[in-house]
Amino acid sequence: MTVDDAGTAPAAFPTHQVLNQPPPRVDINEFTANVPLTDYLVTIGGAGATAPEPLAAVGAVVGSAQFQEDARQAHKYPPVLRTHGKYGERIDEVEYHPAYHRILGQAVAAGAHTSAWAEPGPGANARRSAAFMLFAQVEPGHACPVSMSHAAVEPLRLAPELAGEWLPRLYSREYSPALAAGKPGALLGMAMTEKQGGSDVRANTTRAVPFDGHHLLTGHKWFCSAPMSDAFLVLAQDDAGLGCFLLPRVLPDGSRNPFLIQRLKDKAGNRSNASSEVEFANTHGWRVGQPGRGVPAIMGMVAQTRLDCVLGTAAGMRQSVAETVWHARHRRAFGSLLVDQPAMANVLADLALEAEAAAAVGMRLSRAFDDDAGPSERAFRRLATAVTKFWVCKRGPNHAYEAMECLGGNGYIEDFPLAMRYREQPVMAIWEGTGNVIALDVLRAMAKEPESVDAFLAELRTASGAHELFDAFVARLKEDAAPVRAAPAEFAGSARMLVEKMALALQASLLIRHAPAAVSDAFVASRLGPDRCFNYGNLPPRSDLAGILARA
Repeated sequence: MTVDDAGTAPAAFPTHQVLNQPPPRVDINEFTANVPLTDYLVTIGGAGATAPEPLAAVGAVVGSAQFQEDARQAHKYPPVLRTHGKYGERIDEVEYHPAYHRILGQAVAAGAHTSAWAEPGPGANARRSAAFMLFAQVEPGHACPVSMSHAAVEPLRLAPELAGEWLPRLYSREYSPALAAGKPGALLGMAMTEKQGGSDVRANTTRAVPFDGHHLLTGHKWFCSAPMSDAFLVLAQDDAGLGCFLLPRVLPDGSRNPFLIQRLKDKAGNRSNASSEVEFANTHGWRVGQPGRGVPAIMGMVAQTRLDCVLGTAAGMRQSVAETVWHARHRRAFGSLLVDQPAMANVLADLALEAEAAAAVGMRLSRAFDDDAGPSERAFRRLATAVTKFWVCKRGPNHAYEAMECLGGNGYIEDFPLAMRYREQPVMAIWEGTGNVIALDVLRAMAKEPESVDAFLAELRTASGAHELFDAFVARLKEDAAPVRAAPAEFAGSARMLVEKMALALQASLLIRHAPAAVSDAFVASRLGPDRCFNYGNLPPRSDLAGILARA
């Protein structure tokens, strides 16, 4: 290297050349590139042939360089609590980075929140779920208020006067972050758990007393996500028992409803989304549902958000697969591309298999939530949603870790999205019921709603006769389930094993019916076979790895 007459060194140095690194994965249509989702949206989800058109527009948005940069900034600059104004007045506001509002506004404009309610019909939930998954694939934090707004519709319908006021605003595709009366659009959240109870919501101590035709609430909620939402569904005790109430942030006269945000939770992940502790102090609330029937009133919301936990996990799996396969197809090691190395190809195909199975079951559950669902479909979704939430969400964290390892050191660096994804996936397994809570809920459904077991087994039978291994697995599952149905309380300690088998059987049945043989054969052999192993990268030697990866 030489120095010129002015004494300056050359502008470029040989060591600064970037070699053997993949190009940025930007400006890719995340919908059209996602073959399993585009397939299952129609074949399993029941969406019509025109469904891909608006979703392709969403895919272009979330795959853009700008959206990815907004996602990065929303996590780099998390929300900040402002309890008081500069003159000492209580304001209880949360300040977000503008990128977060841009993302949330785009999701609302695309109908990722309530389009299935606003435009019902066969396949409506699959279309909405696909939009939700596309946005959550790149930026998961905003999906919390989007999901809760979708889920709030069902309980609100129990209160016709409230529904008449709030549902048009929930269905709106206009988004404004301001807390103000008269906004055309609104987002809803919920606050159920308290510090002394957690999932045991009947231990709640928040109290509601009658006041001028509605109620005043006093209490402390341990978890209140997205506290800048326009209203919340909460549980509180009154003389009739535990009730459900709607609490708006802004009252009809334009004044602020007392809503004292005590602190924002310092979470392991989900950093772009504010979660808080909040106190009610004579906070105005309007009853939803019957007195003393708060848990049944809000359970419709819980069922919907459990489905979104599955969809959010599947979206995260898709991001992990997309990033790892992209990396492996562009980086070389030991004389060939990583994707052509047998050990790496097995891991990548196994990760892709997990993501595809999650997408398939997510679309199946979505179809069961459509407004044309009959009694058997409703019975099926009661059990299948809990079963799937347990298993898919529990698979999420290890899937994210394995994907991160595929990128080596780069995967552990915050410049790449998989570090964020690794922190994000556990919340889906924890939110709306941890593993034990969900497994015990499955036992409860089997005991109190036996028609749900019959509907679940009927779904599995639709795939019988195609795979001897699958048929044998389902036969053993029926044998295992029979004594549980008779005396579920005696099997609480082993409930998780049964739920795992049920989830795998459901995923396998869907892939047998709807996936290419390369996918279904490998899934059945690796997940149901006698040598099954849930450490990724152990697909049997006869697996068609290239066929699986062609869809990734």
